[in-house]
Amino acid sequence: MPVPGPQLRIAFVVPAYWPAEAFGGPVWVVRALARELVTRGHSVDVWTTTLERAGHGRRRTRRDTVDGATVTYLGTPLRYRWMGFTPTLGNELARAPRPDVAHIFGFRDPIGFAASRWLVRHDVPYVFEALGMFRPKLRKQTLKRLLDATVLAALPRRAKVVIAASEVERREYLAAGIEAERIAVRPNGVPAVPSRRSNVLRERLGLTDEPLVLYVGRVAEGKGLSFLVQALGRLTDAHVAIIGPDEGHGTVRRLGDLADGLGVSARLHVLGQWPTQPLEVYADADVFALPSAHENFGMAAAEAAAAGVAVVVTDRCGVAELLAPDGAAVIPYDADALADALDRLLQDAGARHALGERGAERVAAYDWGGVAELQETLYRRAIG
Repeated sequence: MPVPGPQLRIAFVVPAYWPAEAFGGPVWVVRALARELVTRGHSVDVWTTTLERAGHGRRRTRRDTVDGATVTYLGTPLRYRWMGFTPTLGNELARAPRPDVAHIFGFRDPIGFAASRWLVRHDVPYVFEALGMFRPKLRKQTLKRLLDATVLAALPRRAKVVIAASEVERREYLAAGIEAERIAVRPNGVPAVPSRRSNVLRERLGLTDEPLVLYVGRVAEGKGLSFLVQALGRLTDAHVAIIGPDEGHGTVRRLGDLADGLGVSARLHVLGQWPTQPLEVYADADVFALPSAHENFGMAAAEAAAAGVAVVVTDRCGVAELLAPDGAAVIPYDADALADALDRLLQDAGARHALGERGAERVAAYDWGGVAELQETLYRRAIG
C-alpha cells in the first residue's frame, strides 16, 4: 500500500531482467522488489540489457511495463555471456525523468559501471548491491581482482549505501575494505509457496512415493552438485532432481559421467530450466538440498523452507543464517556431510516433518512487503 512521505522515483540498473530467467534467482529477486516498491506508491524505472540468455541479445532498444515498473531493454550490440554493452545508456538516461535515487545490481557488468559514472556526473545518489558477485569466485579470479582494484574500484566506493543480502555478503564487503557504516543487511523476501504436493514433478519423473531430493538453481560449478550425485551411491532407492538453467561450462556432462561411473544414472534427473518459477514443485520433494560453496543468500532454499520441506544447506550460504539454528540442517561444504544429512532425514519422516515446520516458521517473517519497506528506508538514507 502507498506510504506516507514523499514518493520516490527509483532507477534500477541490472545486467538482465525478466524474462531472462536463465540468469537465475537474481531476476526474480529484483523483479519482486520492483513490484513491491510500485505497490508502495513509488515510480520504478528499470534499465537493463536485452539479454534473455547468455550471449543472446538484441540490437534495438524497446520498452515495456512489468508489474507497474517501466523497463527499458537497451539495445545490446556487443555481448559476452551475461555481459552486455549498451552504448545508448547515457543518452537514454539523459532523456528520462531524473531519478531521486538509483540502485545498481551486480558487479563487473558494463551497464552497472557505465550507469555509476553517469549518476556521479549528474549528482544522483545510488546504492550498490553485488548480488553475490563481489568476491572473485571460480573462473578468471586474477583478472577479476585486478579489475576490482583499478577500473571498478570507484563503483562501490561512491555508493551511499552498500547492500548485503546476508552476513555472509557483509563480511565479503568488509574484507574488501568497505566501511561498516556504509553497509546495510537487507535480506531477500520469500514468496508464498504451496505446501501441498502438486505431483507435477513426481509425475514428470514417473515417481510415486520414492524418496526424492530436490535442487533448484543454476547448474554450474561451485553449487556442490557433484556431492549430490555422489550421495546417490549411499541413498538406496532415492532420486535426485536438479532444476535450473545450464551455465554452459560442461557441468551437465560432468554430472552425467559421474552418475554413469557410480551406476546411479537412472536415479539422477537433470531437468533444465523450468517453464515458470518452480514454486509448485518444492512440496513434491522429501528434502531440498543447497550444497553450494558460496551463496550470498540462496533463495531456492528459503522457498523450499516456505513450502515446509526439510532443507539441507551448507554454512557458506547466507540463507543458513536465516534458517539457523533449527530451521535447516546446516552442514560444512563436504560430500560426506551432505550424504550423512540426506540419509538421516530420508530415513526419519518425523525429523523431516519437524525440520520443515521450523523452517517454514523461520521464513514466514520475510515477506516482500516488509523487505521493500526496509529498502525504502535505505533509499531515503542514501538521498540524505
